[in-house]
Amino acid sequence: MKRIISVSRRTDIPAFYGGWFMNRLREGFAGVVNPFGGQKYIVSLKPEDVWCFVFWSKNFTPFLENLKVIEGLGYKFYFNYTITALPDIFESNVDRESATDTLKLLSRMYSPGYINWRFDPIIISDICDGDFFIKAFAKLAGDFAGLVERCYFSFVTEYGKVIRNFKELERVSGVKILNVSEKYKIELANELARIAEGYGIRMYSCCGDYLINERIGKGHCIDGEVIKTLFFPESFEYKQKPTRSECGCAESSDIGTYDTCPHGCVYCYANTNKRHAGKFFESYKSSIGENIASDSAFLGYSKSQSDKWLGEMQI
Repeated sequence: MKRIISVSRRTDIPAFYGGWFMNRLREGFAGVVNPFGGQKYIVSLKPEDVWCFVFWSKNFTPFLENLKVIEGLGYKFYFNYTITALPDIFESNVDRESATDTLKLLSRMYSPGYINWRFDPIIISDICDGDFFIKAFAKLAGDFAGLVERCYFSFVTEYGKVIRNFKELERVSGVKILNVSEKYKIELANELARIAEGYGIRMYSCCGDYLINERIGKGHCIDGEVIKTLFFPESFEYKQKPTRSECGCAESSDIGTYDTCPHGCVYCYANTNKRHAGKFFESYKSSIGENIASDSAFLGYSKSQSDKWLGEMQI
């Protein structure tokens, strides 16, 4: 059965693990460990089993050459491209200038319809209030005018691990996260939508239905209608399968692994410990012999561990 493949909500594969992904395409499958139950399963990546890849990244620059190969193999894909306006203290390892240049390049290589610009999340703090985001968003929207059609946004979701990270941030740096009212968020969202409209960009709320109105649509990061419009206007069926409350995403299979992304974002829900994630990435870059992590079917695990699981699964 054909699937939409998410690459990936759980880590930034295009920025850091492009080699692993290309190896998986050559092998025709990826192994996945369910982060909520530990079950292990195989996802086919053969062209005949893939409707579309949905690539997620904060910087596609390292992945550009791979995209040419992927396209040449006949795969379809579009981009969830996250470029925020957050101060560097919230995103300690993101090359925003390079990311911005590459977003513009991808739009010209493919089309604005291929890109979901994610201005996400918005974090209100004592160093970045609503006025800060209005000015920063206006600058980015102006830069992206004619290059993107859709902007997805949300206000930060304070999962347990995120709350712990925010408390540590305040302890170390003194930066304090502010809990603002729903009214505040609605007014800010409406102002961002007004600005976006002036640049031909439509805003979409990700998992925040209280923000939806005539200017702000419901977000579908894995969007069956986008896939249908871009690639299969006459023959594509999908079903929605939300990943959390008020999510509008279509059903997909994610091949990423938590605790592997070294971007170091304080607000990240996918890392329990950013130091652990950074340590794994360093081991991934330097691994040798039978434990070459880029050759592992399961991202985030050694090849020997992966091969053991594959043997048990008789793959």
